[in-house]
Amino acid sequence: MTAYHQYKVCIEACLRCAAICNHCASACAHNENSNMRADCVQLNMECAALCYATAELMSLGSMHIKEISKLCAIMCDECADECAKHDDEHCRETADCCRKCADECEVV
Repeated sequence: MTAYHQYKVCIEACLRCAAICNHCASACAHNENSNMRADCVQLNMECAALCYATAELMSLGSMHIKEISKLCAIMCDECADECAKHDDEHCRETADCCRKCADECEVV
């Protein structure tokens, strides 16, 4: 089985995105206007969870990789759109990382 090697670039993009999304969720939750960042925190946590799951299922060689990666790309795009609304460095970094992950997931 060559699933890991076949999807290595996407797996690495998903793992990086999950880590950055977790960082962003934490930073937004500790922001002085955290009550206004609830959507950002929620989307970042959901995106991180889905990115971790996508990476894991790809490395396992799941027969649902195409469907999972498509959903991951959608979630990453939504998270990027939300983060792009905020002018914090961590949100800009997350938006960029999510867009890159979505690009990798879309070509699977």
